[in-house]
Amino acid sequence: MDVSDLRIALFSGNYNYTRDGANQALNRLVGSLLSKGAKVRVYSPKVANPDFPPTGDLVGVPNVPMPVKGRGEYRMPTHLGAEVKRDLAAFAPNVVHLSSPDPAAHAALRWAQTHDIPVLASVHTRFETYPRYYNMAFLEPLIVSMLRRFYNRCDALVAPSQSMIDELRAMGMHEDIGLWSRGVDRTIFSSARRDMAWRREIGLADDDVAIVFLGRLVMEKGLDVFAETIARLRTRGARHKVLVIGDGPARPWFEANLPDAIFAGFKTGDALGQALASGDVFFNPSVTETFGNVTLEAMASGLPVVAAGATGSASLVADGITGRLVAPSGSKQTDAAAFAEALAPYCSDAALRADHGAAGEARACEYSWEAINAVVAETYIRLVGNRAK
Repeated sequence: MDVSDLRIALFSGNYNYTRDGANQALNRLVGSLLSKGAKVRVYSPKVANPDFPPTGDLVGVPNVPMPVKGRGEYRMPTHLGAEVKRDLAAFAPNVVHLSSPDPAAHAALRWAQTHDIPVLASVHTRFETYPRYYNMAFLEPLIVSMLRRFYNRCDALVAPSQSMIDELRAMGMHEDIGLWSRGVDRTIFSSARRDMAWRREIGLADDDVAIVFLGRLVMEKGLDVFAETIARLRTRGARHKVLVIGDGPARPWFEANLPDAIFAGFKTGDALGQALASGDVFFNPSVTETFGNVTLEAMASGLPVVAAGATGSASLVADGITGRLVAPSGSKQTDAAAFAEALAPYCSDAALRADHGAAGEARACEYSWEAINAVVAETYIRLVGNRAK
């Protein structure tokens, strides 16, 4: 069987209406599959003004606003509906790909099993950790149980880092889990993009050490730990500035808790590459990532990285070589103190920043999108072949 024989029905909770790392990876995957002759049909919520055009054919599925305070920009696919089921039957996929464990994905899983079609699920985020950031941590065991039931009904999983694969296996999510890593666009992310004139325009002096946050401004990205860490750095007398690249519903909270930070706003493409490379240290305290696209992008931009030693970053950052990893303790105060300890040397040692930044950029060169996406295509072919036996 060849890639061109594949007919893939891909289900996503967010394919293009709000830009994030997961749907950027999915769109790249679809583009790669289509270029090799595969047939792909994407099923996801559609909105009037999406963040970017979809790659491939996109079919809308029934949905409602996400029923979580502060996340109204996201949609929850609720079910398939008769029209979507007719479209599925007409498309006649030979493999189904589920990228989020939402109600429509559960329905798609049942549809695939009824029609004897293999199912691959990709894991993009640590959904079970989200309740911690909305005062609902008591829900975590229930969500883990629900995810375990969902993923074990699939034929196989792919996850973006070895650390995430290990975590999924430890939680009993599945045994057949492949590595679908992430690539980085070296035409955008490179230390050569550093722009001193741009720094000056936004208020950074040439000798300022800018600690960068990059990502969507939502609490589950560890905004509280980031802000507390910066406060601790300030009390230590570690000279620095904060550069925030991104936007989101928690921006007012972040601005209030980082009163001296420079907020550059949401950026993409060349403007994002310029902004990121113009920082000095990248700080990612999030424990919800399964890979950490922003961490890889920062490494490719020549920045040393200080990150939580959790799934994702733990597979990217070489502790003491490309940055520092801090093991999460579960306590915001303890984590902030450890992060401040890790960040402080970078605030005063230009040679350390340069050495670790250069090592990270060299490591980032290993991540090729073409080779990475080929792994998913090979998994589809294996699952279809197994079902035919």
